[in-house]
Amino acid sequence: MNDQTVIQAPDVNFETPQLLRYRKLRALKDKVAEISIGMGGISVIVAITLIFFYLLYEVMPLFQPAHMSQVVEYSIPGGDETKTVYMAMEEQAEKAIRVTENGQVIFFNVQDGTVVSEHALPIPPGVTVTSFSEAGTASSLVIAGLSDGSAIIFKHSYKMTFPDDVRVITPQLEYPYGDEPVALDTSGGVIKNIALRDSESALFVVGVNSENALFSSYFAKEEDFLSGEITLEASDVTMPTLNGNVVDMQVGPDQRWLYLATSRGKVDVYDLQDHESPVLNSRVDLTKGNHQITSLELLLGGISLLVADSSGSVSQWFMVRDDNNEFTLERVRQFEHGKAAINGIAPEHRRKGFIVGDAEGYVTIFNSTAHRMLINEKVTEGEVNQLVIAPRANFLIFENGNGQLALWRVENEHPEVSWQALWEEVWYEGYQEPDYIWQSSAANNDFEPKYSLMPLAFGTLKAAFYAMLIATPLAICGALYTAYFMAPGLRRKVKPAIELMEALPTVILGFLAGLFFAPFMESHLPGVFTWLLITPLSIVLFGFVWANMPASIRHRIPDGWDPLLLLPWVTLVSWFCFEISPVIELWFFDGDMRHWLTNDLGIDFDQRNALVVGAAMGFAVIPTIFSITEDAIFSVPKHLSYGSLALGATPWQTMIRVVLPTASPGIFSAVMIGMGRAVGETMIVLMATGNTPIMDVNIFEGMRTLSANIAVEMPESEVGSSHYRILFLAAFVLFLFTFVVNTLAEYVRQRLRNKYSVI
Repeated sequence: MNDQTVIQAPDVNFETPQLLRYRKLRALKDKVAEISIGMGGISVIVAITLIFFYLLYEVMPLFQPAHMSQVVEYSIPGGDETKTVYMAMEEQAEKAIRVTENGQVIFFNVQDGTVVSEHALPIPPGVTVTSFSEAGTASSLVIAGLSDGSAIIFKHSYKMTFPDDVRVITPQLEYPYGDEPVALDTSGGVIKNIALRDSESALFVVGVNSENALFSSYFAKEEDFLSGEITLEASDVTMPTLNGNVVDMQVGPDQRWLYLATSRGKVDVYDLQDHESPVLNSRVDLTKGNHQITSLELLLGGISLLVADSSGSVSQWFMVRDDNNEFTLERVRQFEHGKAAINGIAPEHRRKGFIVGDAEGYVTIFNSTAHRMLINEKVTEGEVNQLVIAPRANFLIFENGNGQLALWRVENEHPEVSWQALWEEVWYEGYQEPDYIWQSSAANNDFEPKYSLMPLAFGTLKAAFYAMLIATPLAICGALYTAYFMAPGLRRKVKPAIELMEALPTVILGFLAGLFFAPFMESHLPGVFTWLLITPLSIVLFGFVWANMPASIRHRIPDGWDPLLLLPWVTLVSWFCFEISPVIELWFFDGDMRHWLTNDLGIDFDQRNALVVGAAMGFAVIPTIFSITEDAIFSVPKHLSYGSLALGATPWQTMIRVVLPTASPGIFSAVMIGMGRAVGETMIVLMATGNTPIMDVNIFEGMRTLSANIAVEMPESEVGSSHYRILFLAAFVLFLFTFVVNTLAEYVRQRLRNKYSVI
C-alpha cells in the first residue's frame, strides 16, 4: 500500500488589519478620483456655459428695440405769434436756439423753455426771414434768406464754464463773415430757398427767389498770415435757368453738387466743379410724377440725399460713378413711413440715422445703413413741425399741433445693427454697388461704419480650409506609417519629436511666416510649386528604387528604419527645386511669375496670402491631428491585425480593411479637433496675412479671420459701443460655430464607433 501525502494549501487571511486598511485606502482614493474627475468635467461644462452667457450678455443690447418717452411740454419760448424758421440744440441738450421769421434769435433752456437771452439779427426794418439753411449737418454756421433778396450768415456757439464746479453754458451769437447781409437777388425778390457750404478755401451761397430764378455767390477765402483774419473775395457765378417750381435745395459738402427739388417730383443735379458756370448733370424723376417732394436733406457727411414726399415715403440717393467714369444719381434705399405727408427730416449729427415728422403727428427714426425703422410713434394730435435732434441723439424737440414745444427722450444705442447690415450685401456710400465690407472706423466723423461679418466668417473658413488641406493628408499619412509600419524604436523618437512641435508658440510661427517665409515664397514662387509637384513623385520613385534594390543592400538597414533614408533625399530634391526656380521663371513666365499671374491671368497676388497661412497653420495643426490619429491607430487591438494577416491579407490590405475602419472614430475626432484649432487660430493669421477683410477664394490673396479681427480691434473699441458689442458678436458666432461643428463631429464619431465596434 503506497502512502499518499496530501499537501494542504496554507490558510490565507484576507481580513488582516493591514489588508483592510489597504482596501479602505484604495476605496478612498477611487472615490476621491471619481469625485475629482466628475468635478473637473462639471467645471469645464460650467466654464463653457458661463462663457456662453457672458458673450450673450454683451451681445443682447445690440438687439434691444429703441424707444422714446415724453419729458416735458411747454409754451414756445418767445411766444408763438411769429413763425419759427429754425431751431437747434447744443451738445449737452441743455440750451437751444429758436429763430423766428421777424429775425429774433431766442436762446432758451431745453428742460423748461425759459428764455436765456434774446437777440435781433442785423436786418433792415420790415425785412423778414423767408428761408433758412445750415452749412452742413451738425454745423452751427447758418444762413438766413431774407425777403429783400439778401442773406445773412451767423453762427451760434455755447461757451462752457465751471464756476464752483457747476457747469454753466452761455449761448453766444457770432458773425464770422461780418454782420452785413450778402446780396443775392439785386432786384429785391424774396429768397424762398437758400443753401450754404463753407470750406477752408471757399464759401458758396446759392438761393432761389419767388420767381424761381437761381442766384449764387462764390467767395474765395484769404487768411492773413499774421492776424489770422479771413477776407472773402467774390467771383461771378452764372447760374442756369431753372425748369419748374423749386421747393427745396441742397449743396454737397465738397461744393461739387447742387440738388434742386421741384414741385413736379424731380431733382435737378448741377455740377459745380466749374463754380463760375455750373452745368446740369442729370434730371431724375424721384416720384414718377405721382407725389410732390416735401423735404430735401443731406445725411451726415453730405454724400447721401434724403428725399421725402407727400405720400409719406423717404428715399436715399447718392451719386454713383459708372463704368464710363460718369456720375449719376442713383436710388439706394426706400424707407416706408406711412401715408401722411412728411413735414421735415432731421439727420443725426454723428450717425447715419435720421428722424422724420409728418402731418398726422407721427415721429419716425430710421437708420440708413441698417435700412431699418427703429421707432414709429404718434407724439401729437396735430402736425409735427421744426423737428430737431440733439447732437448725441438722446433728445428731440418739436412744435406740436397744440402750439407748444415738446421735449422727448430717445433711447437708441445701437441703430447700426440689423441682419442685413451684418450678413447681407449693403450699398455703402461711395461704392458702385452693394457689397460685403468690414471697416469699423475712419479718420473723420462723417464715416459710415461697415459691420458686415461675412468677410470675416469667409476669411475664417478660408484660412481653416487651406490649413487643413495641407495638414490633414500629411498628419494622417504620417500617423498611419508611424503607428503601423515604423520600427518601435524609431517610433519612440519620432512621435515625441512631432508632439513637441505643438509646444512651439504660434506667435513664433506667425513671425517666421510673415517676415521670412512670405518674402521667400514670393521670390521663389515657381520653386514652391515645383517642390509641391516633384516632391511626392520623387518619394514614390525613391520607394520603388529602394524596393527593387538587391536584398544584400536593403537588409543592411534594419526593418522599419528605412524612412530615415528619405531625409537626405527630400532635402536634395528641395534644394534642386529652389535652385531651378529662376530658370523656370525665366523660361515659362518671362522672368516674373507674379507679374504673369496678375497681367495674363488676372489673378491678384499679395505677399502675405492664403498659401503662406496654409503652410504656417498647417505646421501648427499637424501635431494635433498626428498625435490623436497615431494613438487611435496604435490602440487598435493587435488580434484583429494578426488575424487578418493570418488569413492571408497583406499589411496594406490589413491597414485599409481592418485598422482604418476600427480607428476611424479617433481619426475623425483628430480632424475635427485640428479644424477647431485652425478656426480659432489668431496669431498666425494676424501676422502672416495681409489682414484685409475681403471675400476672395484666390489662394494668393490674404484674408481676415474672426479671431484676428477681435485681437486687432478690441483694444481700440469704445466699451459699450456698437463696434465693441459687434466684436463680442463675432466671438459669439465663433463660439457657436465651434459648438455646432463639435456636436456634429461627436454625433458622426459615435455612429462610426457603433458601426465598426462589431469588427
